[in-house]
Amino acid sequence: MKLEGGNVLGVGVDLTEVARIRSAHEKHGAAFLEKIFTPAEQALCLAKADPYPSLAARFAAKEAASKAFGTGIGAELSLTSVGVLNGEGGEPIVELDDKAKALLAARGATRLLISLTHTDSLAQAFAVLVR
Repeated sequence: MKLEGGNVLGVGVDLTEVARIRSAHEKHGAAFLEKIFTPAEQALCLAKADPYPSLAARFAAKEAASKAFGTGIGAELSLTSVGVLNGEGGEPIVELDDKAKALLAARGATRLLISLTHTDSLAQAFAVLVR
């Protein structure tokens, strides 16, 4: 969604079923993880006793980011263009590849902010592009 005025340039949200991510990983293995998640995201999530809520939250973040950018996932932005890691306090930190950085600049934004939440069955993310 593109917004005019103020510091907010775009907002996106996504809700993902944890079981969907678990099922895709069980069916497709490492190929699924490599297509969707950065190596750093994989390392972070797979170190957890149950990685699937964290993986699902990061998948939701990628979808929410694509909506905030107004592009969806495709030629301009791939799933691995946006990575979500943890800061010192556990807060989500966004890492963008060169394609996403170029898109950020093209949109006139300086940052992509992400908020994540999950239960055992659902994961949700909000993304906000700001000047």
